[in-house]
Amino acid sequence: MGGKVNSIMYAFVYGTLKRGEPNHHWLTDTTNGFATFTGTGVIQSKYPLVIASRYNIPFLVDKEGTGKNVHGEIYEIDEQMLASLDVLEEYPKLYTRREVPILLTGDSNDSGLVKQAWTYFLTDFKPELLTLPHLDSYLSNGSHNLPYVASEDDLADANDI
Repeated sequence: MGGKVNSIMYAFVYGTLKRGEPNHHWLTDTTNGFATFTGTGVIQSKYPLVIASRYNIPFLVDKEGTGKNVHGEIYEIDEQMLASLDVLEEYPKLYTRREVPILLTGDSNDSGLVKQAWTYFLTDFKPELLTLPHLDSYLSNGSHNLPYVASEDDLADANDI
């Protein structure tokens, strides 16, 4: 009695963390915490999803009402995984994170339901970023011909974004 019960949390991933993408291993590495794929979804509000920086990083720009309804994947996660994702996403230095409503899509029984999921947004950006093509879905090897470039460098340089 009196023990802490972990609440169920969800993360919405739209870029390199999706299945088949270069950073998906973060979600499958149990040393980072618990994560299980629960389905696909789309952000209910429109946001610009752009590819930028010398590393061709997909950024979800925090400019609600501009862009497209972005498609991605939903994962059930624990607090340890959220903390690990914070490290990868350089939160709060590079990204901000907040829960947003995600409409579940796909073939699951949950299709059509809405879940609140943690999502990472780029808040400190140059206005020119909004002039880049807005995507509704990201693939590293997509037709945009801007494959993701993995790097150990500190990417949290606003001058590079």
